[in-house]
Amino acid sequence: MPIRHYTAARALLLVTVVAGALAVGGCGADDSKPTSTTTSAATSTSAGETSGPRTPATVTVQVTDMKFSPANITVKAGDTVTWKFDDKAPHAVQGIGDVAMGINSPIFHKGEWSYTFTSPGTYRYLCPLHPDMKGTVTVEQ
Repeated sequence: MPIRHYTAARALLLVTVVAGALAVGGCGADDSKPTSTTTSAATSTSAGETSGPRTPATVTVQVTDMKFSPANITVKAGDTVTWKFDDKAPHAVQGIGDVAMGINSPIFHKGEWSYTFTSPGTYRYLCPLHPDMKGTVTVEQ
């Protein structure tokens, strides 16, 4: 197994992200009810269309004014969520808990980052630089 070398800045960022995530969200599930609007990505078919494999959708979450908008979304397995960053402050997307471990974007002021959700479940995330910025992606079968 190769040895990975990390810069001091990257190691500090990793320690900060993990400590912030543990302090804010812990490693367990969040049983509280979301207060933000939920957006669903759905593909509909009309009566004249043939049903075949569903085309994966892309849902966009805007990262502006120190918030994720919409903060809570529902997608289907195989769909992609794209976070579009456009704020004065830097932000990132960091998964909370074991289920969301792979959700880990770079830090952005402007730009976008995408993640494709392949397994059903509830994925909580936050901005590791601003832990009060939180969101949830619910993935349905």
